[in-house]
Amino acid sequence: MRAPSGWRRSRPGPLAWALSPLGFLYGAATARRMARPGVSVGVPVLCVGNFTVGGAGKTPTAMALARMLRVAGERPAFLSRGYGGERRAASVRVGPIADSARRVGDEPLLLARVAPCYVGPDRVASAKLAIEDGASVLVMDDGLQNPSLEKTLTIAVVDGEAPFGNGLCLPAGPLRAPVAAQTPFVDALVMIGGDEAAAVAVAARAPGKPLFRARLKADAIAASQLIGRPVLAFAGIANPDKFFATLEGIGAQVAERDVFPDHWLFRPREIERLVARAARRGLTPVCTEKDFVRLPANFADEVRTLPVTLAFDDARAVSAWLQAL
Repeated sequence: MRAPSGWRRSRPGPLAWALSPLGFLYGAATARRMARPGVSVGVPVLCVGNFTVGGAGKTPTAMALARMLRVAGERPAFLSRGYGGERRAASVRVGPIADSARRVGDEPLLLARVAPCYVGPDRVASAKLAIEDGASVLVMDDGLQNPSLEKTLTIAVVDGEAPFGNGLCLPAGPLRAPVAAQTPFVDALVMIGGDEAAAVAVAARAPGKPLFRARLKADAIAASQLIGRPVLAFAGIANPDKFFATLEGIGAQVAERDVFPDHWLFRPREIERLVARAARRGLTPVCTEKDFVRLPANFADEVRTLPVTLAFDDARAVSAWLQAL
């Protein structure tokens, strides 16, 4: 979901305080659910989640960790809810070419480019299917608050620009449960972006937990083709401002910005109008990789994308931590 702008402020506003009793109840219910025991499936389960709703960077982190596991000789497989895709009764393996975002969701299509990805409402069933196909370790994209599977390691991803938002739980703020109630279920944290002061503040909320710093890096080839170019940037993600800032950071001239709901399945007429408007103004239409997989297929050649990957500040330390545990 796309988080309301007020959630990212460090201090709650009047509406947030008015909703805080509902947030207290929601957070308490989530904390109780997190404490339930999960099912052991016989292989390690690495969960990549976050304390809040919205775009903290879980999917790029999961992809980066899966690549590390493959280098270490493991056979990772992703488990995903397939949010935004068709509702289904059974778990399925995602076909990165044959499937569409409408069928399986946008994030699973990206994950499946790195390692096999399985989507379905029952994570235990998805896990068993992945193991039958030869997975030696499972990587959950999201699921910190989901107790269905017994987790070997859990990593919480934090947005360094607004780590815990206004500090309140849904619907008053972005937290799924109070931070103090969630940290006992977390083994380490990954903070994406942010400065040293943010790192100190995050570490203080999770004492004794390793904190790994990371950055989202734009693809060099795609970025080189957008430097100095006036663009019409559009995004249907939880935090579109982060994408616009990335474009400006590589030197693109963001002349127009269009924002759509998170996980939005673009309609042909919408993109047709957007591309036509860009052409009239001499702009290049550009979106995120996550948006790109939701475009109607016939517009793929008319829109540029700016892929990003997660780079750890100290990748050796993260890899050593993973292998040690």
